[in-house]
Amino acid sequence: MSIAWQDEIRWTEDGLVPVIAQQADSGKILMFAWMNPESLALTVAEGYAVYWSRSRQRLWRKGEESGHRQKVVDLFLDCDEDVILLKVEQEGGIACHTGRESCFYRRLIDKQWQAIEPILKDPNTIYTKK
Repeated sequence: MSIAWQDEIRWTEDGLVPVIAQQADSGKILMFAWMNPESLALTVAEGYAVYWSRSRQRLWRKGEESGHRQKVVDLFLDCDEDVILLKVEQEGGIACHTGRESCFYRRLIDKQWQAIEPILKDPNTIYTKK
């Protein structure tokens, strides 16, 4: 079942749309993920980010294991109608599975990727499910 506003989105051939999560107050880019129509509808209905995990082939409620949920403040569609921007309040201040604030923590310096953000919490203490 399609929702009218979802029909305006240009979904990939796999039925997905790329999503950028941005910290609402600072503007910092936190992560990139994918959504399908169901995860987008759940995100809008619940007010928290729900993504589609391509590796697990299932819905993924951000923070379901770590507790680091993303409360959606605003949702935008780009001019080409093929990318969604979520402005979120990142609970716990950690968006990355490495224990960092952002998944974009490596910068190209002298032709080498170097970590420029600290690990805020040991991932082994965040993710206890194996």
